[in-house]
Parts: sequence; structure tokens; C-alpha cells
Amino acid sequence: MTARYLALLRGINNIGKARRVAMADLRVLFEDIGFRDVRTLLNSGNVIFSAPGSGRAEVLARIEKGLAEKLGFTSPVTVLSGDEVVAAARDNPFSGASMNPSDLLVVVPRRRSDKGRLRSLLERRWTPERLAVGSRVAYLWCANGVPRSPLWAAVDRALEQTGTARNMATFRKAVALLKDQ
Repeated sequence: MTARYLALLRGINNIGKARRVAMADLRVLFEDIGFRDVRTLLNSGNVIFSAPGSGRAEVLARIEKGLAEKLGFTSPVTVLSGDEVVAAARDNPFSGASMNPSDLLVVVPRRRSDKGRLRSLLERRWTPERLAVGSRVAYLWCANGVPRSPLWAAVDRALEQTGTARNMATFRKAVALLKDQ
């Protein structure tokens, strides 16, 4: 059986201390380590692929080993199943509000259990920003933009910078690519 996944690499081609990796090189890496139907999304470490007969732990180990051996660096990697990606976009608790999808972050803790670290943040008042925790991801509305968001900074600290975030527009594009295959 073949499963579809989205790998989210933290710190690839984004602002700050990002590692620069051509998406073509990332695509070749994923193909070289045995994945199929590999497609990159945008230029920030988003890879959609198929993994025949593999469990998530094996998929993650192959990606991390490939990054180290073939590209010479490590990076926190989070892997979501295709179903989890679709659910994250579908279950957006802020979908009824008029929000710019670029300022609505989908935060993906590296491990499902890590989202428990965000529970205490729900008790604080973040107005005008908003936080919701879903079954696998958290949702952050950064009303004044992501770079100036105290909520995003608090979430990143709570996850000890091991999770990653993409905006809702990126998640919607990932859903379209997953359905395209």
C-alpha cells in the first residue's frame, strides 16, 4: 500500500538563518531515498510524496538521514499524512472569519503529543490575535502579520522551536496537490 505525505522542513529557504536548498535538489533527494510522485511546493521546504509500504517513523528517518548524508545538514522535519493535511485545512476553526490566509498560520508540532505544550497559551488573552488547538495542528491568527506576532513567538517557544508553521494558503495548495495525484 502506498501512502501520501507532506514533509515540512523547518528553516529551509525562509527568513533568517535559513539554509538555501534548491527545490529541484530537494526533489532529487526524496526520489533518491526511494519516494515516488515527489512534488515540492513553493520554495520553503514543503515536499509532497508517496511512500510505498512505509510507516511515518521510517519515512521521517529516511528523510533525516538523506538530508545529513546527501545535503550535509540536519533540519527539524515534520511529516503529515495526506489525510492530516486535508483535515488541517478542512477543520480550520477560523474559516468563517474574514482573514487573510497569509496571516493565518497552521502550526504543526513535530509530534502530536507536543501540542499539549500549547494548552497553557489558550488561557491567556491574545487579542487581537487568536489561537485554537485542533486534533493534530494549532491555528494562529496573526492580526498584525506574522513577523510582529507575540502569539507566534510564544507558540514557537512553547514548542522549543521544533514545530513548524505554514500559512493557510500554503496548506490549501498542498491539499490541491495531494488531490491532483
